[in-house]
Amino acid sequence: MPFTAPILPPGEPAAAVTPYGTTTAATPATPATPPARRVHRTGAAMANRFRIDRSSAQEEFGLACQRLIPWPGGDKEPPVGAMACFLAPGGDSDPDCHNQDEVMIVLSGTGSVTLDGTLEPPFRAGDIVVLPRNQEHVVHNTGDEELSWVSLYWPLREPAVRTATENEEVAA
Repeated sequence: MPFTAPILPPGEPAAAVTPYGTTTAATPATPATPPARRVHRTGAAMANRFRIDRSSAQEEFGLACQRLIPWPGGDKEPPVGAMACFLAPGGDSDPDCHNQDEVMIVLSGTGSVTLDGTLEPPFRAGDIVVLPRNQEHVVHNTGDEELSWVSLYWPLREPAVRTATENEEVAA
């Protein structure tokens, strides 16, 4: 896929960094300086790497789930949660409803989702399915192979929902 430089306002020859180096309207591309190599030292922080793997999943919500964001704890938490989900052929997840937005990135298989009682159009590997907050959803595996997806949801912790009595007290 070719690189497309940003469109600049008329008369502005600002430099643009491309995969081929730095260019301006007046000069051709010059080789980009490669980034400095990172040296790993004992005790230095390194990127964590692990695999999405059904054997690492635990049963939750009527399917197998593998939590993906390792967190050491402490005061600050990530703003998003992530888990890999695995659903057997012909299986259905448990009904779920939460005060969090959710995005499903479908990795393998085919399926559909029932959203607030309405069966939505089918999806397959490579699709992204957006589930709005506070709407009950059930995921269905409609194929003959395991359905897997990565689910991203935010905020990490479900916000409290005020009751009618609490709303009346706040208004008073």
